[in-house]
Amino acid sequence: MDKTTVDIPTGDGVADAYLVRPGGDGPFPGVLLFIDAFGLRPRILEMADRIAERGYAVLAPNLLYRGGRSPLVDPAELGDPDRRDAIFGRVMPLVKALDAGMITRDTGAYLDFFAAQDRVAAGPVVVTGYCMGGRNAVRAIEAYPDRIKGAASFHGGGFVTDEPDSPHLRVGAITGELYLAHADNDRSMTPEQIRTLEAALDAAGVAYTSEVYPGAPHGFTMTDTAAYQEAGEQRHWVKLFDLLDRVHPAAS
Repeated sequence: MDKTTVDIPTGDGVADAYLVRPGGDGPFPGVLLFIDAFGLRPRILEMADRIAERGYAVLAPNLLYRGGRSPLVDPAELGDPDRRDAIFGRVMPLVKALDAGMITRDTGAYLDFFAAQDRVAAGPVVVTGYCMGGRNAVRAIEAYPDRIKGAASFHGGGFVTDEPDSPHLRVGAITGELYLAHADNDRSMTPEQIRTLEAALDAAGVAYTSEVYPGAPHGFTMTDTAAYQEAGEQRHWVKLFDLLDRVHPAAS
């Protein structure tokens, strides 16, 4: 595979990113991977590589580039529950500052950059996101329904808020398909909020699947954190690849 770190010019600076493409001439259908709050690190690169192995070009931008280039945290700290509060204290101000307007502008820059790369197929992409990246993946498909044909969110939160830019208020713009995997007992996405989001999707006629992973904590896909759950992580790959095979198939 062809693996490289790239810089993406945006309206607010430069986002560092990881770009991986399969070997061969392509062109390969594109997948955007939206990171969690802990940034680009070996685990995210590993996940991007696994998607690329199935025949996709994958671009994983540092969504929190306004706070600095990757790494934003020391990956060695992530598996230590005693250091979790300190890590969140560093990254949460950046997460909270990343509003819908920023994501809309940034996603346009990511899509333009991705489309200009060699061996990346023309046309719409799919976006998969984790934790805050899940919420922002949905924001992205809301903002660019003609350029994003599907979105998957895993242990995402904050879909239903009292703010005027709450993602659940804008789902009517979505024309592609959604897959939503919710962590069990997640304070950032309560059962009531899940029901509110699903009601909004139903009212808008969006094609979607919304599932709660029993016993899975927030962050269950991340093997380098204390929140990792093997069953949830393995299920997530099955569901993600099901979505890709259905709406965005790669050449066999």
